[in-house]
Amino acid sequence: MSDTITLTATDGTRAALALRGAEPISWQVGGREYLWSGDPEHWNRQAPWLFPVVGASSGGVVRVEGREFPMAQHGFARDLRFRAVAHDDTSATLRLEDGPETRTHYPFAFRLDITARVRPAGLDLAVEIGNPGEVPLPYAVGFHPAFPWPFAGGTRAAGGGYAVVFEEPERPMVPEVGEGGLLARAERPVPLEGDTLALDPELFTEALVFRNARSRWLKFTGPGNGTIHVLVDDFPHLAIWTKPTAPFLSLECWTGHADWVGFAGELSERDSQRSLPPGAVARHGVRLSVEG
Repeated sequence: MSDTITLTATDGTRAALALRGAEPISWQVGGREYLWSGDPEHWNRQAPWLFPVVGASSGGVVRVEGREFPMAQHGFARDLRFRAVAHDDTSATLRLEDGPETRTHYPFAFRLDITARVRPAGLDLAVEIGNPGEVPLPYAVGFHPAFPWPFAGGTRAAGGGYAVVFEEPERPMVPEVGEGGLLARAERPVPLEGDTLALDPELFTEALVFRNARSRWLKFTGPGNGTIHVLVDDFPHLAIWTKPTAPFLSLECWTGHADWVGFAGELSERDSQRSLPPGAVARHGVRLSVEG
């Protein structure tokens, strides 16, 4: 079986998904590529899914009933192979379930389904998390897509005409990122003017994390034609990230976030970690569109 699945909408919009991580690796609208290439010189991923944690875990472990389990930043789903459980010309559902490989890190039964569907000028992504086990499932999930910057002419330089526009004015303060990617209680200001953040590569010595954001959508705008619109469903935290010299911008959405500096509690006590009862299903979504 191929390692990728290709989807095509009626207007020619195309998307490709890798079975590894259920990761979108291409999204083309009008013949233009709107996902980052994954060039390892800068960042070798493109649009990974984050599960069962988002961000770094204190000490590189999570604690369950007093035992420590190794946990990589952003979890393990992005590195594991999903299997296709449904597929047609415009949509596909990929599934990851627990097994011996996951239980050495996360001792829970789970089912993670990612459904991708292309439509004219857009890509819809639905997340469904099921708990087939007998105990509550502590989880966080996130989406970490990166888009070319610049994508509509101009340059990345300060004053180059690129901005992120939020649905609502957001608080212009974000947590500092501490050692090992943990969040610090101290905050730093960002030059957010109401709902608009003019982009400057020098802003990104670390990710800008907007916890409990008011906005449910944000737009990546440029000086030329076309705007990338990201609409989220039940992802309360938003983040913007790149590297100062990297030609991409990542617009992320999360249900949870990294541990706070000094946290030493159980996984179930982690800030923003959700608890899914036995037999229950949780759903989240992301809708990507090119406008203009």
